[in-house]
Amino acid sequence: MDWSPFWLSLKLASITTVLLFLISLPLVYVIYFYGKNIRPVLKAFVSLPLVLPPTVLGYYLLLLLRPDGWLGQLSQRWFDLRLVFSFSGLVIASIIFSLPFMVNPVLSALESLPNTYREAAYTLGKSRWNTLINVLLPNIKASLWVGGVMTFAHTIGEFGVILMIGGSIPNETRVASIAIYNEVEMLNYANANVYAVILLLFSFIVLILVYSYQHQRTRGII
Repeated sequence: MDWSPFWLSLKLASITTVLLFLISLPLVYVIYFYGKNIRPVLKAFVSLPLVLPPTVLGYYLLLLLRPDGWLGQLSQRWFDLRLVFSFSGLVIASIIFSLPFMVNPVLSALESLPNTYREAAYTLGKSRWNTLINVLLPNIKASLWVGGVMTFAHTIGEFGVILMIGGSIPNETRVASIAIYNEVEMLNYANANVYAVILLLFSFIVLILVYSYQHQRTRGII
């Protein structure tokens, strides 16, 4: 058994979750405060990876990140960095593919808050950004936590986009989900079963943690 795919999956999920948290806050800020008239369009754009087949998303990302694509060319020219079939490319693809799992819970929670929170902050002279960071977000900590956990878990289980962007390069792009596919192709069902069981248990534990936290929040325990 090669355990490196699991460590690579954990590394990818951790980096993706941290970067998505930093990216999502400004995005949520724009949608919530400035996108009132076109909010359905913006939310649909953010949620597109949820309904778009991974192969379709992977295909367009491949066109974007390949060496003769505009982002691939910029990366090569400015940073001497190859994006296709590299860990860096996986991070970019994972950020796009997991974006809804971070943005949607936070945005939904903000929309469910009473307007009095925002109006009271404006009365005290706080800017929109200060209102978001210091007033609104502290009241939706549960949604932030759930968004982060779901993003992490979803990234662990990615397959289609990862395969198209990264392929199966050992210690570079061969994450756990790709390792299962490779073992099945080689008829190594015992190894594939070990990989699959570990991912199954991990996903189940994550869901238990999320629903337990939500249950305790509902009961007012935490």
